[in-house]
Amino acid sequence: MNTISTKAREAGLVGAGGAGFPTHVKLSTPAEIFLVNGAECEPLLKVDQQLAVKYAHLLVRGLALAMQAVGAREGIVAFKAKYQEAIAAVTPLLAPNMRIHILQDVYPAGDEVITIWMATGRRVPPAGLPKDVGVAVNNVLTLINLARAVDEDAPVVDRTLTISGAVASPVTVTVPIGTSMREVIARAGGVTVAQPHFINGGPMMGKLIESIDQPVTKTTGGIIVLPEDHVLIRRHRQPMRDVMAIARAVCEQCNLCTELCPRHLVGHELHPALIVRSANYRDIGKPSVLLSALTCSECAICEQWACPVGISPMRINIALKNQFREEGARYVGELRPLDPMAEHRLVPISRLIARLAVGAYNKKAPLDETEYQPQRVVLPLRQHVGAPSVPVVEVGERVRRGQPIAEIAPNALGARLHASISGRVEAVSSQSITLVQEDTP
Repeated sequence: MNTISTKAREAGLVGAGGAGFPTHVKLSTPAEIFLVNGAECEPLLKVDQQLAVKYAHLLVRGLALAMQAVGAREGIVAFKAKYQEAIAAVTPLLAPNMRIHILQDVYPAGDEVITIWMATGRRVPPAGLPKDVGVAVNNVLTLINLARAVDEDAPVVDRTLTISGAVASPVTVTVPIGTSMREVIARAGGVTVAQPHFINGGPMMGKLIESIDQPVTKTTGGIIVLPEDHVLIRRHRQPMRDVMAIARAVCEQCNLCTELCPRHLVGHELHPALIVRSANYRDIGKPSVLLSALTCSECAICEQWACPVGISPMRINIALKNQFREEGARYVGELRPLDPMAEHRLVPISRLIARLAVGAYNKKAPLDETEYQPQRVVLPLRQHVGAPSVPVVEVGERVRRGQPIAEIAPNALGARLHASISGRVEAVSSQSITLVQEDTP
């Protein structure tokens, strides 16, 4: 393992913009191109675009370190044209083997596969990884964290996230990992609707939050507050039996879900319309059609944009993915030709905002990095892809901020976990470690 990768491992770095893939593993895999995904294409989220302005030097330093680690000959920073401040801050700092790539203001420009295609022309095969086409990808915050890990020995103990939607003052804040979402929402002045519901992430790919007493993790990029009757909340709360019943009863076979599916457009077999048909009519068709659900990125274009009658192919794909993973099934398929209309069928963000009925909430959420110290934090042992971290502290033990409190499981994919506040270990379970400040009873 190279030195840079070792530093990332010691600091507990994971991908801050996705599922939390351990960064040290990615930095141990050779690649020709290192791509900074600065698209942040989900409406209402404002983290990376603001951090890139304030910490441009750390972003470029992180990119240089990442390129060194994987042996990349070229570094690309992908920003949307509208992120003018970020482009202006980063451009003068770039080395000769680095460049800015301007993305269209479309969704899902931030999907790893789509970003790679738009910025490099390379297409990741279905069920493949960026490394298969000689590319490595991280987002802005991950590379800022990498620079801090290498140059300052700074572990990942904080998370920057946006709080938007039906709140008094939308804001982007930095808080210790493990802070309750309830406390974070209070930083935005509280909610402004009587029966609020909450989404973790963006309006397209985010998940409904069952309790705002759950903690912020390394991958929490945003919290969106919406009223109970909002279309996004109604969709999230729709039972799976209703999803299947609607699909069975009203599908018009128009094929729009497939024609607008970003993965299908770049040459993947994924065919939402055939999957819906096969799932409804006893798995007719080729077995690979259903298995291709495993390649779905869950971008929600099919349900939030394409379908004219309210079907959710994505929810069906998710159910199939869960089933296939339990069975240990894998998809194997070849990359097909690029759809000649691919670049014209991605969705303009302005139109997506209107369709999602979030225009009233599309406001600035200024970056506020005022130090915040919660009295208690709950640190989940799984904030990343792979096995849960293994606790190395005991109840009653005193810890300092930045101290390792859980290690990677032996011979497993995982990430180290550090104390995000100084205090006492209140509880250790198979799921989490709870810390309290020492003056807390």
